[in-house]
Amino acid sequence: MLKIQEIREIIKLIDHSSINEFTFEQDGSKIKMKKQTNEIETVVRNVVAAPPAEAVHVQQETQAAPAQPATLEVAAPIEESKADTANLHKITSPMVGTFYAASSPEAGNYVEVGSKVTNDSVVCIVEAMKLFNEIEAEVKGEIVEILAENGQLVEYGQPLFLVKPE
Repeated sequence: MLKIQEIREIIKLIDHSSINEFTFEQDGSKIKMKKQTNEIETVVRNVVAAPPAEAVHVQQETQAAPAQPATLEVAAPIEESKADTANLHKITSPMVGTFYAASSPEAGNYVEVGSKVTNDSVVCIVEAMKLFNEIEAEVKGEIVEILAENGQLVEYGQPLFLVKPE
C-alpha cells in the first residue's frame, strides 16, 4: 500500500506542475488526482504496495487560474446526508487506518443501517499497523447511515456512522 507521505509527495508534485489530471494504476489499485476549480481532488481506492514513481498515464490540460495548495482526501467524496444530522450522534475513527465492517470476509457486518446498538456494541474494526481495533458505538440507538466503505482508508476523527440516539 502506498504510504500517506508518498501520496502527499505526489500531490505536491502535481500541485506545482501544469498537470491537471494524474492517474496511477497498478495491480487493480488506482489513484486519480484532478485539479478542479483551483483545487486538487484526490481519490484513493484499494491501494496496494507500489513504488510511488510508476505512473501509468499523465494527461495535461490547460488551466486559466493558478491552482491552490493541494489537500488530501483519502476517501471518495461522501454526499451530504439527507437526514437531519443535527440530532444524530457521529461515531468517528479514533485513528488513521483501514475500515472493516466485519471481523473477516466470510463473517457478516457488525451493523447495518437500522441495526440497534448499545454503548458497548462493536460497530466496526479499524486496522492500523497490523493491529485490529474494535470500535464501539459509545451510544445507545439505531444506525442511520454508514459513512465508510469496507476496506477504505480512514483518517483520525473521520465520521464512520450516524446514530439516532434513544
